[in-house]
Amino acid sequence: MAHWIKHPSELEARHQQRPARIGLDTEFIRERTYWPQLALVQMAVGDEILLIDPLIPGMTDALRPWLEDTAILKVMHSASEDLVAFKCACGALPRPLFDTQIGAALAGIGGGMGYQKLVAEITGTTLPKGETRSDWMRRPLSPAQLEYAADDVEYLFALHDAIDRRLHELGRQAWMQDDAQRLLAGVDNDEGERWPHLSMRAAQFLDTDAQRRLLRLLRWRDQQARQSDKPRSWILDNELAATLARTPPTDHDALLRLFERFPKAPRKLSQAVWQTLQTPLPDEDQAPQPLPATDANKAALKRLQDAVARHGSELGLPDGLLASRKHLEALLQNGDWPAPLAGWRRQQLEPLLRPLLAKPESTR
Repeated sequence: MAHWIKHPSELEARHQQRPARIGLDTEFIRERTYWPQLALVQMAVGDEILLIDPLIPGMTDALRPWLEDTAILKVMHSASEDLVAFKCACGALPRPLFDTQIGAALAGIGGGMGYQKLVAEITGTTLPKGETRSDWMRRPLSPAQLEYAADDVEYLFALHDAIDRRLHELGRQAWMQDDAQRLLAGVDNDEGERWPHLSMRAAQFLDTDAQRRLLRLLRWRDQQARQSDKPRSWILDNELAATLARTPPTDHDALLRLFERFPKAPRKLSQAVWQTLQTPLPDEDQAPQPLPATDANKAALKRLQDAVARHGSELGLPDGLLASRKHLEALLQNGDWPAPLAGWRRQQLEPLLRPLLAKPESTR
């Protein structure tokens, strides 16, 4: 039975019990904003499920000690966006963290599994999915919403017990801690992606000057989105950014004429877009280039991918967990190990990939 927390003092009183672990989940709204708006917090404490309304004055302050109490393990599922919501609303992150989606992947149960699927896999229980697109900011919430919200934390302890036991058997509990700490650090230190152009496939086909223009635009877009709390695509969509980088307008009037071809172009920000295109970044000379799409590079990347896939299969890990294509491309490009491949991943992969990284000077 779920209990609706109506006053911060109720949450503060329960914190005095200092449970060894809690289950956590959130509901938030992000369709029209850059930052998630926290709408509901679900917390499993012992046999009780608390539904916490963060819209009540003082409630996020009462939540903060729970998040910061390192004596209490926080069990969550697919926590990345929930972490951002907690950071925005409470100014704190839940530490220490056990993410059951990450744990299930490391335990060889399955990669990227949704909560309902993982609950069915481990407990045999089938959960409904009917409220995933609800308006969680409205009050009062409907009985169906409250039931759905409670379900999202009811089985977290059962998942934690089963996954942690399997990780212990495999000797991978340190892997779990490593990945959880990396996830938390990524949210805690988020200042925007330094080289966002590398994530756009279109950047492969741009020359160096065009890639630098794209980098300028994407960094400016991220800054504008954060400051205005609007989705990135509302500021400047990818197609227009790539077009501006590839064929920059000759002057501001030409930029305005180009904007006429794009209904969602940021006309009110045209002067800022023009200045961004014209103004070099202080570090753009250091920007790594996307891996050139040559036959030699494609073959070298395929060798790395095949070796990683074989080793992942031997370890019983899902595809892509050891190393993504993006990270292997970065490794092949400059030989430096990307931060996401540090820790246990590098220990597993370096002896395997070192002999495959030697390549002709022309592909460096």
